[in-house]
Amino acid sequence: MIPFLHTSVQMGTHILYAVLGGILCEKIGNMNLGIEGMMLLGASLGFSAALSSASPLAAILAAGGAGAAGALIYGIVTVSLRGNQVVTGLILTIFGTGVSGFLGKELSGKALPEAVARAFAPVKVPLLSRIPVLGEVLFDQSPYVLAGMALAVFMYGYFRFTRLGLNARAVGENPAVADASGIPVSLYKYVHIIAGGFLCGIGGAYLSLVFVPRWQENIIAGAGWIAVALIIFSTWNPLRAVFAAYLFGALKGIGFKLQGAELKFPGFRLAASPQILDMLPYLATILVLVFITRKKRRKYQSPAALGQPYFREEA
Repeated sequence: MIPFLHTSVQMGTHILYAVLGGILCEKIGNMNLGIEGMMLLGASLGFSAALSSASPLAAILAAGGAGAAGALIYGIVTVSLRGNQVVTGLILTIFGTGVSGFLGKELSGKALPEAVARAFAPVKVPLLSRIPVLGEVLFDQSPYVLAGMALAVFMYGYFRFTRLGLNARAVGENPAVADASGIPVSLYKYVHIIAGGFLCGIGGAYLSLVFVPRWQENIIAGAGWIAVALIIFSTWNPLRAVFAAYLFGALKGIGFKLQGAELKFPGFRLAASPQILDMLPYLATILVLVFITRKKRRKYQSPAALGQPYFREEA
């Protein structure tokens, strides 16, 4: 069980970064459906930077910068030009898919530099890694994984207890009132959108730098779309995002563990279909979303101004 849970955490880490990036964006009222594209940009450019520089820091910065650049384009269109947020996000995904496919032609078959692989190798956190079960599962992981958990805790504190975080939430709930209170709405939107894109970029790079670690065509495999759903599943709460991402990783892991398994009955055998096993995490996500959306309590609802463009002169 412990090795399975250990692997489940690894399989959910890229989702966690993407969900946290999406929460940053949606908390200030912008729905960015371009998470998949930003993850692909981060995965391809991060791997390319690792090959050319053999520096883990350069790889992370390149991956995050690629995601942030995509988010900046989204921000200009949706915040400054008041473009449709859904359409802009979809175009960003198409753009990221095309760029990663173009770069991937030069990246296929190349090995990650040893210095980069060594930097992302698992480490034991002193004291915490000695906790029975939990320590082995959560605190004997790559620094990439540990950073994701720490980031979720930081984001929770940021939105819950800091003035900047409360201002950001005010922008997402009612930008006109926030503007009247002296909060620079456009600045808050740009900062959080770009920061969210940065996280999505390094989330994508986790696959190409740590989990795989090599370049594969369409390496993200729809994880960005799952992240969009898990933002709702987590009810825009960074701590719940950790649970949501790792639960998805566990369901994905169950599919791998049961491949080829058979149940024996008198007179016949029932084999687990690989296609049905692959459906498990996605089916569970749909069921949870149906459950969450039926809840009418305010804490389960999205920011009130989510998806609505804001223009001061029209407020």
